[in-house]
Amino acid sequence: MIKDLNRHSPSHRKQVEGMGKRIRVQRRGRGGSTFRASTHKRVAPVKYPSLSKEQLANTVRGRVEKILHDPGRGAPIAKVRLETDEDYHSVIPEGVYEGQEIEIGSQASVGIGNILPVGNIPAGAMICDIELSPGDGGKIARSSGTYATVGAHTPQGTMIKFPSGKTKYVNDLCYATIGVVSGSGRPEKPFLKAGTMFKKKKAKGHKYPRTRGRAMVAALHPYGSSGKGGHKVTTVSRGAPPGQKVGLIAARQSGRKKRKR
Repeated sequence: MIKDLNRHSPSHRKQVEGMGKRIRVQRRGRGGSTFRASTHKRVAPVKYPSLSKEQLANTVRGRVEKILHDPGRGAPIAKVRLETDEDYHSVIPEGVYEGQEIEIGSQASVGIGNILPVGNIPAGAMICDIELSPGDGGKIARSSGTYATVGAHTPQGTMIKFPSGKTKYVNDLCYATIGVVSGSGRPEKPFLKAGTMFKKKKAKGHKYPRTRGRAMVAALHPYGSSGKGGHKVTTVSRGAPPGQKVGLIAARQSGRKKRKR
């Protein structure tokens, strides 16, 4: 008798009539531990040291003390001790080794691992860890195997070709590291096991494995139970609620781009 009464209770009716389980987008938005990256395991922030204008106008030397692995980052990082007794962590280009001397400043030589303003780097040089505005610590070309190329020096600034193929003019005072970020070829190695992929995703705070929305029932996802008879439109507005905001969010277009002739 008690079971029959519970079946007709308002809370039970609400649960049956509701959407069902909240979709991944909704659960991620709450910020629970399931979707939170293990940032307490990170070594240190990776950014250029804050030096005075007088120091940067000349050359500050340092030494690579140790090469470290930073969880959640594909490329190794280097701990560098400066002659001013400060230390900082930076992404490490290919060819840099423990004990190597690093030069920072406008008068530094154009050598692998040295840090110079882009205005002082010759055209055609491969650079990484590029600042977009002076003093931001480095923003572009920091993942393993990536690099950008110095295009030309103009009155607008230094033209840089980014890994995406786009070009951008940046301030001549923005700093960059000479070389290609180490760890190239990392994505080419297969994971072989689901467990290794799970650990990689967990370090970044990503959920794995991911179930396709079309493989779910309609109560669990907007794309659920689509079957073989076509599929639901995947474009959704910017102001859609979290339970509906999946697919191509605020897409300017859908499908392939028309080839320009």
